[in-house]
Amino acid sequence: MISNDKIIETLKLRFNGIFEEGLIEEIIRYGKYEKVPAGEYLIDIDEEIRDIPLLINGSIKVFREDESGNELLLYYLESGDTCAMSLNCCLQNRKSEIRAQTETESEVIRFPIDFMDIWMVKYKSWRVYVIESFNNRFEELLETIDSIAFMKMDERLHKYLIDKVKVTGDTCITNTHQEIASDLNTSRVVVSRLLKQLEKKGEIKIYRNKIEVLNF
Repeated sequence: MISNDKIIETLKLRFNGIFEEGLIEEIIRYGKYEKVPAGEYLIDIDEEIRDIPLLINGSIKVFREDESGNELLLYYLESGDTCAMSLNCCLQNRKSEIRAQTETESEVIRFPIDFMDIWMVKYKSWRVYVIESFNNRFEELLETIDSIAFMKMDERLHKYLIDKVKVTGDTCITNTHQEIASDLNTSRVVVSRLLKQLEKKGEIKIYRNKIEVLNF
């Protein structure tokens, strides 16, 4: 049971008007609170999912990996979100097909997957939340597919930087060029060249260990 009053208050404020009071109380009773540093995996590929993460504060990026080990960023999770793909794996009793990594220091509440079905029957607000999570992630996946299919790499890179600013709330990005390249499934050389072009256009400012996004 979650015992920290500040965490409980944050949880209630975050989901006030979204979850029924009884559901919030059950999350407090059965949930496990974790503060996770930036850069850590919450869920990995082929991992058996035993609990559902509910993001209270912070941001998480969700990847897909191909047979060669190349990663592609699918979408970000923000405060108040949960991972629809994890929910889907729970519903179908399958191992994880994605990798979820904290983008910033994050606060997460995990609860056993058994409650997934129990709450679907017991609480209308949970059913609505799960359906909306699927819908939101589906729309984001379509956006990712559209960017890959129809946008040039420089446009994808610019969109990636803007999305990261919106998710983290920070106009300065500390990811290395290689990390950005991995997220976009391209090469570091291409990313470095395109970043210089964006700088010449006045969209960003490149420093030694960070990138400042100027227009978003």
